[in-house]
Amino acid sequence: MTTYLDHLSDYRVAVIGDVMLDCYMSGTVSRISPEAPVPVMRVTEERAVPGGAANVAANLASLGLGVNLVGLAGKDAARDELIALLSRMGDIDCDGVAALEGRRTTRKLRIIGAHQQIVRVDHEDAVPCSDEMEAGFLEAVGQAIAAADIVILSDYGKGVCSDRAIHTVIEQSISAGKKVLIDPKRTDFTVYNGAFLLTPNRKELTDATGLPCETDEEAAIAIRRAQEMCGANILLTRSEKGMSFYPLGGSPLHLATVAQDVFDVSGAGDTVVAVLAASIAAGMPFQVGMRMANHAAGIVVSKLGTASVTREELAASLLSESTTSDINDGRLLDRDELVALRWAWAREKLTVGIANGCFDLIHPGHIKLIGQAAASCDRLIMALNTDASVKRLKGPTRPIQDESARAAVMGAIKGVAAVTLFDEATPLELIEALQPDVLIKGADYTIDRVVGADLVQKRGGRVVLAELSEGQSTSRLVAASSC
Repeated sequence: MTTYLDHLSDYRVAVIGDVMLDCYMSGTVSRISPEAPVPVMRVTEERAVPGGAANVAANLASLGLGVNLVGLAGKDAARDELIALLSRMGDIDCDGVAALEGRRTTRKLRIIGAHQQIVRVDHEDAVPCSDEMEAGFLEAVGQAIAAADIVILSDYGKGVCSDRAIHTVIEQSISAGKKVLIDPKRTDFTVYNGAFLLTPNRKELTDATGLPCETDEEAAIAIRRAQEMCGANILLTRSEKGMSFYPLGGSPLHLATVAQDVFDVSGAGDTVVAVLAASIAAGMPFQVGMRMANHAAGIVVSKLGTASVTREELAASLLSESTTSDINDGRLLDRDELVALRWAWAREKLTVGIANGCFDLIHPGHIKLIGQAAASCDRLIMALNTDASVKRLKGPTRPIQDESARAAVMGAIKGVAAVTLFDEATPLELIEALQPDVLIKGADYTIDRVVGADLVQKRGGRVVLAELSEGQSTSRLVAASSC
């Protein structure tokens, strides 16, 4: 499976549709306004990420594919920010994203207090394009299709994907011998006739057919009605029930969800259609691509806000299927093994915590910290600095015990599920790879000084500052022994 991922950079995708800028304003809420019965939020963070068709492009680029993005935006600061974000994400050609006078770039602002969305504010012009705008858009569409191996149409109903635009994308793609995948928002699927694959969710399928689709039997009936309308294969995303593929004239294929704790479903559909397109472009069997998309969706919904999945995250999640989740014996694991184990634990809905340090001579203060760390999560990973890293931090006379000895002692302590080593000056790369639910440091730190705290908190995790034992330190023990 991971062999397939290594070759994705050989392919290029045309992504056409409604580009957006998804913005998040987060903070704390502790009181109600005296002016009106509404919460008062103290802002602690503001960030922006690509949304809509731009999020599809971001997901593809994160997996290593090249992208030609086509859409319409305003000549404004939101477009500038969106293009700047995309330029840092990989090989995304944004020349097809027109900057138009008199039109606003679609911008969604979500206000979030204590990880709960309070309100969403949309800035958009969802009106149809003028004939002149559409002519320029369709010219860019033709160029993108010619340069691509496969085509995605991301229709969010923001005025870009008119009937004419949709028909042109499908007709030009068919003429060029390229498949079109569509993430649909229309209630009339006949407009998508000629597409290779549609990827609706349950609500979108019900809206289009007027039929319920909660059970397998209901979904099959609604799918038959939808396929009469569009003549396409359909992959139905079913939230907690996973996803189901209904090929034209064939038997359905069902996959159970691999999602863990769901923090935010924003953009999950973008990830699914991006991964499916990547797999089809690379010539993978559809079952393989569907499995990859299922894992990718499980990863992004565990993140807070619209997000993309990286090739490394996807490879680790796929590998976790063959990794036993019952490892909890303090064994020493390398980073790849540990990432796979982390996702296997996540499938079992086990919270994962990380504490790090040199831990040269284990003393009662360490034991107290480790006990608190283990109590804060279901599975505790202890990350130890390598010998080379300790020397850089502590000087040439340290460590007293080599990394193998330190790992063996640490792994024998009650509550330690696994041990790993890191050679970098800080554990940031390890934290990025593992995406823990809990990060533990001693109370001599403040949260703003804890490496990786912002990453953990962004995805809905927490930072624990463990109580310390006074007078306990390895340096003090070393000094006392030399007297």
